[in-house]
Amino acid sequence: MKLSNRKVLITGGAGFIGSNLIERFLKQENRIVCLDNFATGKKENIEPFLKNPNFKLIEGDIRDLQTCREACGDVEIVLHQAALGSVPRSIKDPVSTNEVNIGGFVNMLQAVREAGIKRFVYAASSSTYGDHPTLPKVEDRIGRPLSPYAVTKYVNELYANVFSDLYGIETIGLRYFNVFGRRQDPNGAYAAAIPKFIKLLINHESPYIFGDGEQSRDFTYIDNVIMANELAASTTNPAALNTVYNVAFGEATTVNELIDVLKENLSKFDPEIAKVTATKGDKRIGDILHSLASIDKARKLLGYDPQYSIKSGLEEAIAWYWESLK
Repeated sequence: MKLSNRKVLITGGAGFIGSNLIERFLKQENRIVCLDNFATGKKENIEPFLKNPNFKLIEGDIRDLQTCREACGDVEIVLHQAALGSVPRSIKDPVSTNEVNIGGFVNMLQAVREAGIKRFVYAASSSTYGDHPTLPKVEDRIGRPLSPYAVTKYVNELYANVFSDLYGIETIGLRYFNVFGRRQDPNGAYAAAIPKFIKLLINHESPYIFGDGEQSRDFTYIDNVIMANELAASTTNPAALNTVYNVAFGEATTVNELIDVLKENLSKFDPEIAKVTATKGDKRIGDILHSLASIDKARKLLGYDPQYSIKSGLEEAIAWYWESLK
């Protein structure tokens, strides 16, 4: 279902996922408000949109309620992507993670409530499944959170439920599974695995793997995530509202397999990359061993039909990184 001719607020719009959402929805003739404090988002991600008359940037922090109120003015739909991501970051600094991910989240819900906005779609997380052993992960079966970040994302779901019940806001949470793709930052201590590995391999440097590399993830290409957000923002199915969905492809890949696929694809540009080997070390605290999503609920209620496997997604992502990093 195509989203067009709507006024949409995207928090965290200068980030990896947020900027891709902005790009898609501007092309579909929506009016976009971007709220970002550039703590983790990058100004270059939104540079192409600044001269677009349908784009408005508000530089501000979701921890400030008045800023959230300003951003919600005349908005019809909110896509809430702003957060302090990363499990390791949350273990190092749980206070900041809590302030942004919970305090900022409640501020946004309150601003949405005051503005009379009906639809609030937010980035939830597969980390919510915690130590629950069952695979694939099904939305109504979760375990104990294993990190402060996971706690905050679960609390988001609880608050969304309460605001739906008390104030009639239509909330939809999208539990992202290891999203990757264009504009994802390969730099810094908390960079995600795929862009970090790609950059290291391009530079003929050895990727570092935590543990034996047999841990698996449901790596999810950015265009699948854009599809899920668009469906959640535009659905008219009452049964699809006030709940959460897994957003993934539904296929598990080990980190060792990931390295092999990256080397295979990157070697097409530079044959020397095939000779680079990974380094392995201790398991990282707070990490789960395996993650694989059931996407049956999203298929049934939202019409979610992801088009990009990890293989096809990596082909596109690697081509983008090769041009960007060389």
